[in-house]
Amino acid sequence: MRPTQFDLDALRGFVTGVDAGSFTRAAERLHRSTSAVSAQLKKLEAQAGVPLFRKAGRGLSLTDGGEALLSYARRLLELNDEAISAVRGVSLEGWIRLGLQEDFGETLLPDVLGRFARAHPRVRIEGRIARNTELLDRLADGHLDLVLAWDFEPTGGRRIASVPLHWLGSASVDTPYPLDEPLPLVALEAPCVLRTLACEQLDRQGRAWRIAFVTPSLGGLWAATAAGLGTALRTPVGLPASVRPLDPAAHGLPVLPALGLALYRADRDPSPIVRHLEAIIEQALREGLPTSWTATHAGADAGT
Repeated sequence: MRPTQFDLDALRGFVTGVDAGSFTRAAERLHRSTSAVSAQLKKLEAQAGVPLFRKAGRGLSLTDGGEALLSYARRLLELNDEAISAVRGVSLEGWIRLGLQEDFGETLLPDVLGRFARAHPRVRIEGRIARNTELLDRLADGHLDLVLAWDFEPTGGRRIASVPLHWLGSASVDTPYPLDEPLPLVALEAPCVLRTLACEQLDRQGRAWRIAFVTPSLGGLWAATAAGLGTALRTPVGLPASVRPLDPAAHGLPVLPALGLALYRADRDPSPIVRHLEAIIEQALREGLPTSWTATHAGADAGT
């Protein structure tokens, strides 16, 4: 019996549709008609031999078979794209300077560096983990080629995701925050855009606050928050088990906006090395972040 072989184009349409939350949007991203993407999905279901979707209200949700296939599809496409990148980029040489937030140092960086090194063994990467302001300043001064940073306002980066912000407290110390007392804040050293945002949100609400603990590092911020010294404002990215998001209503805290995450290039017409690293970072983010954070930002420029 001839073994079944999944069609990679069909798998890409499947994964793109799930990530986009709509196969109409998937067709736009893939520059294909909706009917062509639908035909690919029917072909994929025939190859799988089981239904991949079930009706859920007005939309569709994955069956158990669809969930299982999604995981394998991502791995197959990753290996395919890595192989293509390696074959086409085997002759690339040089170096690239990458900057990113400390939040992604442990969760994203090892995966990205591993993928890039396998595809481009003769390219040297110089990485810098730093705060948002420093990263963007170094990019503007020509000391970095590519930066992954928080995007508070449209500033010329290509937005990849909108990440929720949370007030954070200790996971083990139940610390109340009485409304008649200033709210203790745990914050990074100034200048810090999230520290500024926390103060602005509280001022807008009319809630008194005080800086209870200041630290130069994200590790220090997690430790102080876990110890119950105060509340911090941060995203869930890289959140340790020792801290937890707080319910704003229960603690009289303002509801927070989402925070943009964007890729910034030093050059509008970057080298192939920069383009390849940018593609790997974006793919890793779309695989690692919830779909709801990334679905509305595929290919969108933060500066437009």
